[in-house]
Parts: sequence; C-alpha cells; structure tokens
Amino acid sequence: VDERELVEEVIHLLEIQSVRHQPVASLAYGIQKRVELGRALCMQPSVLLLDEPMAGMNTEEKEDMVRFTLDVNELAGVTVVLIEHDMDVVMDISDHVTALDFGRVIGDGTPEEVAGDPSVIEAYLGKEAAA
Repeated sequence: VDERELVEEVIHLLEIQSVRHQPVASLAYGIQKRVELGRALCMQPSVLLLDEPMAGMNTEEKEDMVRFTLDVNELAGVTVVLIEHDMDVVMDISDHVTALDFGRVIGDGTPEEVAGDPSVIEAYLGKEAAA
C-alpha cells in the first residue's frame, strides 16, 4: 500500500472525510482526537499505546472513540494497549485488564476477574466496598 492509499484508508476508517481540508485546531475536540489516532495509524504500528484517549470527552465522543478503537483492533489488526481511568470504557472494550495501585499490579485477567478482585475493589472503592 502506498502512502496516499494508506492515508485514504485511515481517513475512511476514522470517518474524517468531511474535515480532511480543515485545520485540526478548528475541529471539535473529539474529532481532533480522531485525527491524532489517524496520524498514529499512518505509521502502521503493530501495537498502539493510547494514554487516556477518552479524557475530556463527552459521552458521544467517548462512544465514537470506543468504536474507532475497536475498529483499529479488529479491522486494522493493531494490538491496542489502553491506559484509561474510565472503568466503564475499560470493561466494555478490553480482552485483558491489568489494574495498578500506585504503580503496583493488584489485578490481572479478564475484565470480569479484575472487577471482582477484592484488592481491586478495595483500592478503587474503599475497604467498605470490598467487605
């Protein structure tokens, strides 16, 4: 695939055709984040690290970014490593979750396993919730 074809594929995948000729700074925040994702995809990574990609987004923007993140994984075949504090997002789209507490691994497994881990519950919700 030549560079131009790749760019067109990414534009299509992320549904940003309508803004292709606009300055990124003039775009809505959620669209700006999609453009950032597109720039990363144009590097043709096998693994993509996304650090808080949903930060600052409204519900609709988050839903869009979740869909595009899944598409990147499923359609483009890119492994996505997601650092995210929105636990609803994490639990909805992850195959595997590692939970940290001050940099220390406290839970590791499927989303369901980690969500039910007493150490994770205590760290994120407090001792009363873990009891």
